[in-house]
Amino acid sequence: MEGASGSSPAAAILRNRYWILRHGRSVPNERGIIVSSLDNGTKPEFGLAPQGVEQARVAGELLRKELGEMGVPVDSLKIRYSPFSRTTETARAVAGVLGIPFEGPTCQAVVGLRERYFGPSYELLSHDKYADVWAVDEAHPYTCPKGGESVADVASRLSSVLSATETEFHSSAVLFVSHGDPLQIFQAVLSGAKESSTFLNDVTNLKAEDEMVASILSQHRKFALATGELRQVV
Repeated sequence: MEGASGSSPAAAILRNRYWILRHGRSVPNERGIIVSSLDNGTKPEFGLAPQGVEQARVAGELLRKELGEMGVPVDSLKIRYSPFSRTTETARAVAGVLGIPFEGPTCQAVVGLRERYFGPSYELLSHDKYADVWAVDEAHPYTCPKGGESVADVASRLSSVLSATETEFHSSAVLFVSHGDPLQIFQAVLSGAKESSTFLNDVTNLKAEDEMVASILSQHRKFALATGELRQVV
């Protein structure tokens, strides 16, 4: 649905341009295990695999090209990343390619961008179990794995991150470096915002199950990204 100006409500309310980047191939990816808790995710042994470092560098080069084509100075880019080892290393590699200082205000870890916590019943077990969670997500996005986060939980915290970023910056280019499920859910939230100008607020301040919100969040898997995949979203 478009407004009278010809732009979507999401485009009208967001003040910045956003890119998202899923971390490069990681050690957990190679081992085929779920590492979703903040305690485990920040351990050095669960960082990037060698292929993931290269994927991050390639993403940095692609982002440099896209910024150049849009006439956006590279040094004006803001990078916000999940504090997990695999996302921190990805963000550091991208900053290195772009020549942006990683230590300082330009690049900052944001806890709200962390991996979706799948709960103790899934932690450090086979990633084949993701399919079980996603099946529940599609039918009941407000239902969480035991001790973990639901789609709605993640959508709410990511909407809060977006709102805070919008408050902090104006007419900036922003890169979010995060994980598969959070970035899928983030894109579902943005797709909802294209349909309703109140959607972001509805998701940020969830007080009860909302059928419209549920119908959109349940489709998050269609926004899946490969490891190291860069995508402009707004």
